Amino acid sequence: MTLFSRRDVLAQAAGAAVSVAASRGANAQSYPSRRIRLVVPYAAGGSGDQIGRPWAEKFSELLGPVYVENIGGAGGALGCAAVAREAPDGYSLLLGNGSTHVIVPLASAHPSYDPIADFRAIYRLISTALAFAVHPSLPVRNLGELIAYAKAHRGTLSYGTPGIGTGNHLVGEMFKRQAGIADLVHVPYRGMGPATNDLVGGQIGMVIAVTSGQLLELARGGKLRMLAVTSERRLSAASDVPTAIESGMPDLKYEGWFGLFAAKATSDEIIARIAQTTRKAMADPALQEIYRSQGLEPDTDSSPDKFQKLVEDEYARMAPIIRSIGLKQG
Repeated sequence: MTLFSRRDVLAQAAGAAVSVAASRGANAQSYPSRRIRLVVPYAAGGSGDQIGRPWAEKFSELLGPVYVENIGGAGGALGCAAVAREAPDGYSLLLGNGSTHVIVPLASAHPSYDPIADFRAIYRLISTALAFAVHPSLPVRNLGELIAYAKAHRGTLSYGTPGIGTGNHLVGEMFKRQAGIADLVHVPYRGMGPATNDLVGGQIGMVIAVTSGQLLELARGGKLRMLAVTSERRLSAASDVPTAIESGMPDLKYEGWFGLFAAKATSDEIIARIAQTTRKAMADPALQEIYRSQGLEPDTDSSPDKFQKLVEDEYARMAPIIRSIGLKQG
């Protein structure tokens, strides 16, 4: 029988720790050695694609190939849960937002993931506002006229969002309360793309949507009419569209964001490598212009720590608001 002294045991433990650290360092240095998957937790064609795909293309040029996979459903929860279950090796990333990481889990009675315990924030890509957009046949041109129309046609006006518990849905509920139109009908979709298609086709009268390039292009082409945006100031890409504040609703403010997340146990080294490469990508004027042309504001100064704090602060801020309106799903 071989006996080990306390010094031998400590030496072996220290050696093992060094070996693990060295292994992690080597993995980070070789990362990525294969394609990275970016999960957009919404149906194809929506704002998630408008944000995630340009980043993926630029990131691929700088570090390694990225492909986008759309996993829509449950307001983004299905895609989030899928990434949360993946190995924490940096090869499955999530394009999350204020809905997936704040509102959906807070509004769910049985959330399928924990936005704080299951994920690490990497980098906020953009901030954005939501827009109230209606079908051109609806005889309204501002929020005041929309409220008057809804009150005169009780129970007949509906609005589409990418799902129950999303930021879009929350803004809709806030609007209903502040405008005094409780019977405005919410129609949840599996993504903003299908909702927008139904708006253009006349199946629904209104959407509350991220001010994406697609939405702006449809507005310019007369396929829909934008009434107001939820940011504090007008958007440079849609300077003719007033804010909800300007439209007489000072409490209807909501600025969203989209950013990158990885499974919680992903190493510091890999998180830093993704964040540093993303910062370099976001410094590219061409990528910035792609986002700004869509009404989105690129973030050129994010970091894992800054983004993590933003998520946690927003989670704490929104919890009492969601409780107050009873937004709880099974």
